[in-house]
Amino acid sequence: MAHPLITQDQIDQYQRDGVVLIKGLFKDQVEQLRDGVAQNMAEPGPYASNNERAGQTGRFFDDYCNWTRISQFEQAIKASPVAEVAADLMGSKTVQMFHDHVLVKEPGTSMATPWHQDGPYYFVEGAQTVSFWSPLDPVKEAALRCVAGSHKWEKEVLPTRWVSEEGFFADEGQYMPVPDPDAEGMTIREWEMEPGDAVAFNYKTLHGARANTSESRRRAFSLRLVGDDARYVERPGRTSPPYPGHDMTPGQRLREDWFPILLQR
Repeated sequence: MAHPLITQDQIDQYQRDGVVLIKGLFKDQVEQLRDGVAQNMAEPGPYASNNERAGQTGRFFDDYCNWTRISQFEQAIKASPVAEVAADLMGSKTVQMFHDHVLVKEPGTSMATPWHQDGPYYFVEGAQTVSFWSPLDPVKEAALRCVAGSHKWEKEVLPTRWVSEEGFFADEGQYMPVPDPDAEGMTIREWEMEPGDAVAFNYKTLHGARANTSESRRRAFSLRLVGDDARYVERPGRTSPPYPGHDMTPGQRLREDWFPILLQR
């Protein structure tokens, strides 16, 4: 039985397309998350970045792995139905925390979020994964855009550094070059969204976001969760997030003291 917030059709769509819109997932936590984002920007963590690139205007702030020190994030995760919805979408008995990610595009920020898959940056492998991207401001132009079915591609897309556009790892032929979904006529899903709505997508779903040409801020809270089959995997270099000193070995489930179980069915 699916959580009342979602239907079996949405679960099927998630499995087929690797992306689905969930209306109102964090609607009761919007103010709490806005407070958390304000605190995060006032007190950035060690991974914070302003993603500044020569010739671009505006500010595109992002930071991750702050839920253990910003109580509003932890409270919102636990108070929302996000873990239940994640279990339904992934078809998983367990839902385990991976990390949070805050992305803020100030008005007139010209930098688009480049097309990428999250999976190749992470030290996690598995089919049962889900990211929730939830705007804390109404979104029309600066929407998240996802390529339907890309989570089933044979090869992963080469992860790149967003500002320098260099490859994140040496490419030994295991990656495909970053495609241009608009030029190549791929099926792109994007939605106008209200604060607290969420796009749910698989770690291997190719996605990006438009620049914020509007006159209002676009704050987004993103949450990454994993399910039953997710396992630690070695990558050809430092992962993002890196989690130094994690001491996990390939094939192991993520250690529960760092990545707690949010739901067990």
